[in-house]
Amino acid sequence: MATTATVEDLQGYLKSAIDVTKLATEIIREAFDQEKVTETKCSAVDLVTKTDKAVEQLIIGTLRNTYPDHCFIGEESVDESGKSEFTDKPTWIIDPVDGTANFVHRFPFVAVSIALCIEKKVVVALVHNCILDHMYTAILGQGAFCNGKPIHVASPKDITQSLVINEIGSSRDVAVVRTKLQTVENLVNLPVHGFRFTGSAALNICLISQGSGDVFYEYGMHCWDIAAGSLICHEAGGVCIDTTGDELHLMKRRIIAASSMDLAQKIAKFMMHIDYDSD
Repeated sequence: MATTATVEDLQGYLKSAIDVTKLATEIIREAFDQEKVTETKCSAVDLVTKTDKAVEQLIIGTLRNTYPDHCFIGEESVDESGKSEFTDKPTWIIDPVDGTANFVHRFPFVAVSIALCIEKKVVVALVHNCILDHMYTAILGQGAFCNGKPIHVASPKDITQSLVINEIGSSRDVAVVRTKLQTVENLVNLPVHGFRFTGSAALNICLISQGSGDVFYEYGMHCWDIAAGSLICHEAGGVCIDTTGDELHLMKRRIIAASSMDLAQKIAKFMMHIDYDSD
């Protein structure tokens, strides 16, 4: 399947993702200004709402009807069943509401993230900021776009001139938080130009992809947070690697997305490493 998928096939997959995302966006926007009832998952700040669940059911149900032989990894369904099963088969990786805490607090960085992987390689990607209406898309080898216009990472620059995007994540384990803050201190003292935190890994990578920052890194997120963004970044001329400096593995729960390999590798040298169980 991976070697025989044509450009037309990939365009069809992307169109399917766009079509269902438009329906999902209607649900998210309708609920955005309403009071939300939240549940918690791995920690007191790892939130989920009925909108997360409804949107995931819509996306997976719609795509499964169109592609019954494909596999699916969704944030909320994986939550219930445990580990993700990631094989060489065509697999859709879905985050129905990336930035749930933002959604709860009406902070307008809320995204649908959909990626299609074939032989474990992301070949189609979509990230849509549903509130600001920024739709980022990419097909492997075809470039990256925001609302249909080509995007590109920022011009190469020295690490001390970089704007860094980061997230602390949902863990409130004292040792984990301390380690993450030590990395921030390491970079601040270089110094870098500044730090930004938006609350959405998928949108953070898209910001790097459109040149609105130079490097993003995070520990502890999941494959559905980064799968689509990783292709968008690559197609925009950027790189995504493991925080160790090695090749990115979607299931290892850590990432550096940067405007250049040189910057990514330099940032990696300042990372205080954290090991997480793989997805």
